[in-house]
Amino acid sequence: MVKFAHDTVVPVAGSELSKKEQVKEMFDGIAGRYDFLNRFLSGGTDVGWRKKALLQLKNRPLNHLLDVATGTGDMAITALRLLNPAKITGIDISEGMLKIGNEKVKQLSLADKIELLKGDSETINFNDNTFDAVTVAFGVRNFQNLEKGLAEILRVLKPGGKLVILEFSKPQNRLMKALYNFYMQTIVPAICNIFSKNPHAYRYLNKSIQQFPEGKNFVNILNGLGYNNTGHKPLTLGICSIYCGEK
Repeated sequence: MVKFAHDTVVPVAGSELSKKEQVKEMFDGIAGRYDFLNRFLSGGTDVGWRKKALLQLKNRPLNHLLDVATGTGDMAITALRLLNPAKITGIDISEGMLKIGNEKVKQLSLADKIELLKGDSETINFNDNTFDAVTVAFGVRNFQNLEKGLAEILRVLKPGGKLVILEFSKPQNRLMKALYNFYMQTIVPAICNIFSKNPHAYRYLNKSIQQFPEGKNFVNILNGLGYNNTGHKPLTLGICSIYCGEK
């Protein structure tokens, strides 16, 4: 498997823990504030981004959908409302995030349709050809080995099944890029110092976005792993992108 620059970006440089272990600890630490900070920092735009990504699966037969790096379950819950598959399974390495996600699922009386489990994107505990579709929202940047995670997703997809990824990217417009960099490098850390006890998490967010192989580079990775009908679509002047591929 190829090693990409973003694979080596970690929340705390110099730590003896692996990226995967650091990411788990990071999300466990910010789980209680995660949903609030997502809405606050994006001005609620992340809600619309998820809906646009999930509409890539509209009018497809969906019996069982897998949401990788499900976190607190936002993507899974939105998928049920928009697409109504028979079952949704979400996996994540962070028990802290899953605890909050499962509380939300229970409060919404959706436990008969949505199951959130501890799981690793690089060793998905399901048989080959299990899922009609797989979604990943803001999670592929956190894979310790990007290609390994994407190859594992391909394994569990059914033939004809579709992968939809929603991930941060960098604006190409010069003015927007300058505003974006100022916001990510100055405003976001300041806000997170007030509301979060783990400022490393949001510094890591920007570092991992900067190193991520976005756009055509990411599509080429999907192609190289064997995905078909691949493509990408920038959202909100390039701040975020949707990536798709089929098995």
